[in-house]
Parts: sequence; C-alpha cells; structure tokens
Amino acid sequence: MRKQIAAANWKMNLSLAQANQLTDEIVATSHSLNEHQLAIFAVPFPYLLTVKEKLKGKHNVFVAAQNCASTKNGAYTGEVSAEMLDGMDIRYVIIGHSERREYYGETNKILAEKINRAFESNINTIFCCGEPLAVREAAIQNSYVETQIKESLFHLSAAQMTNFIIAYEPIWAIGTGKTASSDQAQEMHAHIRSVIAAQYGSDIANSVSVLYGGSVKGANAKDIFSKQDVDGGLVGGASLVAAEFAIIINSLK
Repeated sequence: MRKQIAAANWKMNLSLAQANQLTDEIVATSHSLNEHQLAIFAVPFPYLLTVKEKLKGKHNVFVAAQNCASTKNGAYTGEVSAEMLDGMDIRYVIIGHSERREYYGETNKILAEKINRAFESNINTIFCCGEPLAVREAAIQNSYVETQIKESLFHLSAAQMTNFIIAYEPIWAIGTGKTASSDQAQEMHAHIRSVIAAQYGSDIANSVSVLYGGSVKGANAKDIFSKQDVDGGLVGGASLVAAEFAIIINSLK
C-alpha cells in the first residue's frame, strides 16, 4: 500500500514557546500510526532541531523543512541549503508551495533545481502543485497542473520517482475556508497519477503518494482521504491545533 501521510505545514507561525507547547500537545494527543502511515511536521527553520528532538523516537513521525535553496552553497544571504538540512538529519522538505511560487517568483525550472539539490542530499521532497481560481473557472486545471509536474519532475529517473510525494493544493482553497469536494480532489489526484504513469509506468505511478492540501480539517479529512487516489493531506491552519491534527492523523486510510 502507498504511504498515507498527514503532513503539517506550520508556515511562518508560532513563537518558540508556542512551538514547544504545540509539539508537546501533539505528542500527548491520542493518535496512532500504522506501518504505512506517516506524520510529517514542516516547521519554521529556527525550530527544526527543537521539534526534531521532541519527536525523537516517535514511530513514523518526521520533521520537514518548508523550503530549501536551489543552489548548493555560496553568497546567498538568508538562504538555507539542502546540505545544511542534511547535516541536521532533516529527511523531508516541502518544495513548490503556492506561496513560494506567488510571493517569491519560484518557477517550475527553479523548483526542478531545488528538487535536484534535495536528492543530492538524500532528502525526500513533498512537491506542491495546484491551480489558481481563474484556471479552475476556465476548466483548464488538468493541463495547468500537468505542466507543473512535467517541467519540475520529468527530468527525474524512474528510481527517483518511486515512492515520491506530491501535494495537490488548489490555490483557491488554501486558507480561504473553501475546500475542493472529495470528488474534485479524487478527479485531480487520478489525473496526476495518470500523468506520472504515462511517463514512468503504472507501477511507479501507483507508488507515488498524492496528498490533498487546501482547508483540510478534522471535520472533512475522513471524507477526502477516503478517495482511492488521495493518500492524505498537507495541512495548514488545522495543524496548529493539536487535537484537530490528531483527528486528521486518525483519518488516514
């Protein structure tokens, strides 16, 4: 069975004291993970080691960075390289979140380079894709997302794509309270899998975990995750509430 994943994206939130409190509350919540299930916490850079230490020894629980640089090292003030993350034993990184694309001008080509840097440091990527509202209203979301995937991922080898993680996030549903219906999520996730299958074959496509992101909550997670091609979620606001995120973890297939 594909990995089923509840990934938390804290974004640029919480003081250190609040981050410590939330982590402690998450550890104390009632949730369990089977062998094929993962919980991943993408926390702000300054908190990576602190949260990692608090989650140490927890079964199938990992810490992720929210971004990494497209270059290996050099005079890039304020950037954090994949090599640095590797040195801290951070094994996951989010690449291509819509906020990085929109606010920082990250193109599909730049994201391809970031993915390369992550692979060079043996860091697993959670690659984000998704369409804005205008694209959805024009009914061209499938081709839009397909282009994102092809331009950022299709230089990878079959081995690199095996067990890859993709997060589909309709931009119009991120932080808006709007959520794609479970049927809309399934439709896009199936399309993403078909795009990968056309390039790499069905076996590899069926190994890829495709997560849904966009106003996932405890109240709707079970319905969304129940769909055949939805393998969990990349969760924003609800991941900042320990009890809420525990419900989302327990909603995994």
